[in-house]
Amino acid sequence: MTDTVRASVRSFITDSFLFGDAASLPADDGSLIAGDIIDSTGVLELVAFIEDTFSITMSDADIVPDNLDSIDNIVAFVGRSAKQPAVA
Repeated sequence: MTDTVRASVRSFITDSFLFGDAASLPADDGSLIAGDIIDSTGVLELVAFIEDTFSITMSDADIVPDNLDSIDNIVAFVGRSAKQPAVA
């Protein structure tokens, strides 16, 4: 699952923020915010992508750099969230 999530996230970031320029995509552990790949509006787009693509509901507490600032962080967050039971 991790490889599929990573490929989906990389593709979304490349298409949405780099206009298809995959060469500009930072390493998977590189900061998307410090690297000026995404800004605050981009974070909201990223959250919507994660929620829609992986059927995860993100709370405000989830929207932090520890979960969203790199591809590695996003993949880890999706992996953790997919293993947690849904709260009604």
